[in-house]
Amino acid sequence: MSQFVKTILIGALFVLISGCQSMYYGAMEKVGYHKRDIMVDRVEEVSEAQEDAKEQFASALDRYQQLIKIEDQDLLDKYNALNDEFENSQEAAEKVSKRINAVEEVSEALFAEWEEELALYTNAGLKRQSARKLNATKQKYAQLMKAMRRAEAKMTPVLNALQDQVLFLKHNLNARAIDSLKGELKTIETDVAKLIKEMEKSIAESEAFIAELNVN
Repeated sequence: MSQFVKTILIGALFVLISGCQSMYYGAMEKVGYHKRDIMVDRVEEVSEAQEDAKEQFASALDRYQQLIKIEDQDLLDKYNALNDEFENSQEAAEKVSKRINAVEEVSEALFAEWEEELALYTNAGLKRQSARKLNATKQKYAQLMKAMRRAEAKMTPVLNALQDQVLFLKHNLNARAIDSLKGELKTIETDVAKLIKEMEKSIAESEAFIAELNVN
């Protein structure tokens, strides 16, 4: 397939997706559900996903701690249990990323609509007030997204560390693997603690952002 054809197909796909999003937002507004409402719901969904992810990572760490503290055990069963925790953590992380992307999508549409509608004002004073409110909201939103993306980034080293341990156990299902893994416990504990701290900050930012929108 030529680069020209690929470019045409990508462009068509982008137009199709954009059109579907516009139709969705238009349909929701007809039933009284505006972009602002969708954005608030999606911010809340990110918080919920982060809470779930926080609990899942803590559960995975607990499973890992149990694994290295027990000397006499069926390593295959323990490997399967840790692998399940890793896969669940991976799914939780993906859910967080998808919901953050959903917030970003509807927010971009909301701000674009807000900017377009500024041109419709006939009262200069009201237009200035609305423009100031738009800029203030954008600044708060930028802080919120920064907190969300920072928490999202903290998930990667934890997932990588868990994946390394799962793979190591898979390839070394014997008693010596346990001793080799003990040295990594402190690193994983530290990474999980950092992750949970960042997620709690992001959740607090979300709650503050929603409270500010509801006040105004």
